[in-house]
Amino acid sequence: MLDYSHDWRLVVAAFAIALMAGFTGLSLTRGASRLDPARRKTVVSMAAVALGGGIWSMHFVAMLGLQLPILFYYDALVTLISALVAILMTGLALLILHFRARSPASLTLAGAIVGGGITLMHYIGMSGMELCRPVYSLQGIAGALIASMLLSVMAVRAAYSDRGRRNILVGTLGFGVAVVMVHFLAMAGTGFEALGAPAPVGPAISNETLALLVTLAAFVISAAFLLTGVTFAPLEARPDPVVPGPPAPAPAAPQTTTRIPHEREGRTHFIDAARISAVRAEGHYSLLHAGAETLFCPWSISEAEERLAPHGFLRVHRSYLLNPAQVIKFERNKDTGECQVAGAEGLRIPVSRARLAELRAALGL
Repeated sequence: MLDYSHDWRLVVAAFAIALMAGFTGLSLTRGASRLDPARRKTVVSMAAVALGGGIWSMHFVAMLGLQLPILFYYDALVTLISALVAILMTGLALLILHFRARSPASLTLAGAIVGGGITLMHYIGMSGMELCRPVYSLQGIAGALIASMLLSVMAVRAAYSDRGRRNILVGTLGFGVAVVMVHFLAMAGTGFEALGAPAPVGPAISNETLALLVTLAAFVISAAFLLTGVTFAPLEARPDPVVPGPPAPAPAAPQTTTRIPHEREGRTHFIDAARISAVRAEGHYSLLHAGAETLFCPWSISEAEERLAPHGFLRVHRSYLLNPAQVIKFERNKDTGECQVAGAEGLRIPVSRARLAELRAALGL
């Protein structure tokens, strides 16, 4: 067996690619489930290219950082197949996440598909080595597959348990760690043998130059997708430029209410935000309290917080949003509190210590 090592600079570049690709893919799909099917498919396709292409780019750059005592290179067709496998498997997982109801089972299935795709892509790519033959161990393959699936499921659950910014960042980190860890676990269970006499010359493009090109291409693709398809941070409204000409007609009065969707008997209805007294987290969705009614809403608690903040709703607990205008009773219990709202006197809404001062100010206390 040949001795081998890795160029640490390309290892760092590979990890950076995994993070960039993970952030791009997960950010692109934020809010995709609310789009019509045609636009949703477009977004999912872009995310599959970014995420799956990032998986392959990370693997390929790390493999180009492999240092052996002989010259070697990679078969172009086999390398292309490994890239397509990564993109297709990632696309299948994203289709499950955005075209089926999200449940623990669907999240686990999607994560397992991503994990299986990472492992399959790795070993297909390794089989494309020329002038050198990788020798695998059963323990190495099993360890890489198990680790890949477990880490990918954890990353998907972190990113999709709640589609807020924090979850996307945590999922990005989990995705990057999963891809890199699986690569090096698989490499730890692999040896290398030379095939025939050493070649006197190598490929036309050195591995280091090729790694640089792949890294730049991965970052350019991710950056292009981010710039065209992602709105990760809220943008400040800017006034339109003044253009000389005839006076424009008076603009229509801005809408002062937000219509919140809720589902009942297989149909989607809407209710004005002012009628809602509280919003409670329910898994990936939420429940609306409007008087004595409890309505099922497809928004997550984080999305509801973002959309309802302009209407005075406050996040008083990790599981609750509260409309201060609907509060009829407030009780303080040492460092925490509890509220009752109009029409649902039996509902007790907890107020965490960190949110107590903000709520008291909103109530004029």
